[in-house]
Amino acid sequence: MAKALMCAPELLSKDLTGRRIVVTGGNSGIGFVCVKQLASQGAHVVLACRRVGEGEKRVVEILSEFPKASVEVQALDLGDLASVRAFAELRAAGDGPLHGLLNNAGVMNTDEGKTKDGFETQIGVNHLGHFLLTELLVPLLEKGAPSRIVNVSSCFHDKAMGRDGKIVIDDLFFESRKYDGWEAYAQSKLANLLHARALAKHLDGKGIVEHLGESMGVFEKLN
Repeated sequence: MAKALMCAPELLSKDLTGRRIVVTGGNSGIGFVCVKQLASQGAHVVLACRRVGEGEKRVVEILSEFPKASVEVQALDLGDLASVRAFAELRAAGDGPLHGLLNNAGVMNTDEGKTKDGFETQIGVNHLGHFLLTELLVPLLEKGAPSRIVNVSSCFHDKAMGRDGKIVIDDLFFESRKYDGWEAYAQSKLANLLHARALAKHLDGKGIVEHLGESMGVFEKLN
């Protein structure tokens, strides 16, 4: 089993001036904490979220504490692949490369539902939306190398409230089996983990480091 590594304290004071980092779901929870921390260290942070108004409120909060912070809000709905593509297109047409992508946004144990593209909600938002976003932003991350991708997963990728974490390739969207919110969540979080491992191989030698982050704030480096 991989050994969990806590963030080195000195990294929390490292100067990140000139770095441009995208954080999905940056308007609340872990995402907001990360946006605030990165901005306090001088990075330009793109707060990517579905509720733009909420994101703008968080920016006001950050600027009240760190007046020199550089933070922008950009609309991103991971449950709508057209929104994901639009986000990536705006970034590509923007003012420079990317140095970091924190795939943090997600939903947990939702009622049965579908994304705009017809995917089961949790696999659609937690994994498939982030999968496409990452693929589309890789060219910008290559331009910003050395850069980093972090996928936020969960210990529930193994077991979620007694449900085993497994990916049912033939029925990803619970069209044949009975829907279970925790089983669907575990499947999506396992997909996040496998995605990180696949990226580590696919992007080897391109100057992009891949990490898997637990939702508890513990990070593992995947080589």
